[in-house]
Amino acid sequence: MKIAYFNCFAGISGDMTVGALLDLGLPVDILEQELAKIAIGDYEIKSTRVTKQNIGAVKFDVSAEEHKVVRTWSNIRELIEDSGLSDKIKADSLAIFKRIAEAEAKVHRKPIDQVHFHEVGAVDSIVDVVSSVIGINYFGIEQVYSSPVATGMGMAKTEHGLLPLPAPATLDILEGAPIYSSSIPTELTTPTGAAILKQYASFVGEVPQMRLERTGYGAGMRDLEIPNVLPVMLGEVEEETENVVLIETNIDDISAEVLGYTMESLLELGALDVWFTPIEMKKNRPGVALSVLVPVGHEEEIIDKIFSETSTLGLRVSKQSRRVAEREIISVDTPLGRINTKVGKYKGKIISVAPEYDDVSKIAMQKRRPLREIYDLAKEAAVEKLKGL
Repeated sequence: MKIAYFNCFAGISGDMTVGALLDLGLPVDILEQELAKIAIGDYEIKSTRVTKQNIGAVKFDVSAEEHKVVRTWSNIRELIEDSGLSDKIKADSLAIFKRIAEAEAKVHRKPIDQVHFHEVGAVDSIVDVVSSVIGINYFGIEQVYSSPVATGMGMAKTEHGLLPLPAPATLDILEGAPIYSSSIPTELTTPTGAAILKQYASFVGEVPQMRLERTGYGAGMRDLEIPNVLPVMLGEVEEETENVVLIETNIDDISAEVLGYTMESLLELGALDVWFTPIEMKKNRPGVALSVLVPVGHEEEIIDKIFSETSTLGLRVSKQSRRVAEREIISVDTPLGRINTKVGKYKGKIISVAPEYDDVSKIAMQKRRPLREIYDLAKEAAVEKLKGL
């Protein structure tokens, strides 16, 4: 599986994203061919190699005749829907612009269709968004991860007047994401960059495990005290390997009923697995270690649930990787009825055949036969069926 990691230590903008994708190897001619499918008038794109604090990067620029054109969400939606872009690129581009429109509507307390895009409605912003989507699709990136996002601080002059940084729309878009100012008095993360990131990324503190192929650097427009670049790492993850988060805590003052309810709640929230381990704690108290396995990017809601449902005052959180076998359910007919059976495969080989317990136990009860007998019948039937596939 192809993945990408965005290191947003200097923030993120649309042009920085496109620059990084071009540095990774996105061909300019392919980008131009795809952009030509949108009727947005005359413009020119330019890719330039620059250095930022001795780091080589690509600066992406768009020059156009139109200036201060005001568009609405419906205008931009119509432009993209009427284009010749693929359905996937259309859908992702529209989703990014809708995030921006919703954020602007919330900030200005207006219905979404009454929001006027100023900076974001210009040709360069439209090109930045669509180019970013084109690049991510070109590389076949299936999962994007991101570091915490540096936003910058201070004030910025906009069509709406002076606004505090991070811009209100940027903050709204990044709700739920880890951010920090980095104490640099300028805008590091724009609404466009934030929306692109939020569309694709799961936020993690570390670079995920992958086989690194190459790294691209997209340059920002300003020269800062830090390298004003967006590094994007492109890599491959084996299909059987995935990154997960392990959350653990020790508890010695809660009832078994509450623990049982907590397990059910965590599984409903999307936890991959939940288990309890008997332990001995301080003052010779018997206790329980609660362990929860969570998909990367979904740990905050799980953490909130653990704190709200249990008495714990602290959690241990660690990044893990796990190997996962492929799973397939097949139905098999036995003399006593049809039974679903789970088949496990690893690297193309069958490693397990296990009849579903609920099906087996139901038939065992109905037919008044030993459960093991039903289980063996179903497994034998599944093995024979798999031989014929």
